[in-house]
Amino acid sequence: MELDVSPPSPIDYFASLVQSDGDFALFEAAVCLGQDEYPDLDVQSVLSEVDHLLARVRRRIPADAMPLQKLRIFNEFFYGDLKFGGNVNDFYDPDNSFINVLMRTRRGIPISLAVLWLELAHGLGLSVRGVGFPGHFMVKANFTIGQVVIDPVDGRSLSREELEERLEPYRQRGLGDALEVPLGLYLQAATPREILARMLRNLKEVHKAQRDWSRLLAVQERLIVLLPEFWSEYRDRGLAHAELGNTEQALADLECYLVHADEQRDLDAIADRVEAMRRG
Repeated sequence: MELDVSPPSPIDYFASLVQSDGDFALFEAAVCLGQDEYPDLDVQSVLSEVDHLLARVRRRIPADAMPLQKLRIFNEFFYGDLKFGGNVNDFYDPDNSFINVLMRTRRGIPISLAVLWLELAHGLGLSVRGVGFPGHFMVKANFTIGQVVIDPVDGRSLSREELEERLEPYRQRGLGDALEVPLGLYLQAATPREILARMLRNLKEVHKAQRDWSRLLAVQERLIVLLPEFWSEYRDRGLAHAELGNTEQALADLECYLVHADEQRDLDAIADRVEAMRRG
């Protein structure tokens, strides 16, 4: 009997990277997102390119450098020499979310820049984490004297007053006790799974706004692998299938949502949609 030595499919490869929280391969999984748009993407080549950048910045750091000095040298390298930054000309371009494109253009959105920044900073031994701040993903570095919250778009550290100012519009949209939530709760470290989910949901919103159902469906496939018990993602995959005319798959997902989701405002609307699809 011949052994099957064919490489895993992109979705199977992705699943292997995000299966366990204990050894969650955030950066490699983030690079994999580009395979839906760029089927010939060589993930290992991107990882090697990042290793090369890490070797370059390590050569600049004195052996006896303290963590704060390391951070300063690293940021000068990342933002000054390499000129990474935000894509202010086309913020909603899906390419902004793909690490392989970011490596080439040096332009991205806060979360894609943050994922690359975190990978390099971890490689330098810095204690850094991602922060799921409302509306604008952040990173933070921890030192013995405290923590520094940094905007991954330009590497600038943000004062408490600046963070409060950025948070204010989101607090105003909140209800009841939301206005009283302390800033520190918004600065808690995001898990790798949460970071990757936010990357995918950014892409999801872009494709949804453009009514690009095929690309949206590809994103939904990854979200369900990543978050297998988030039933709203099954609903959204079902709705994408419905837009594409894939009635059987749409019904399976929408009925799965109806069985598992509790107290969702749209249950009646989804049930009506399912009934109409079955009649149709």
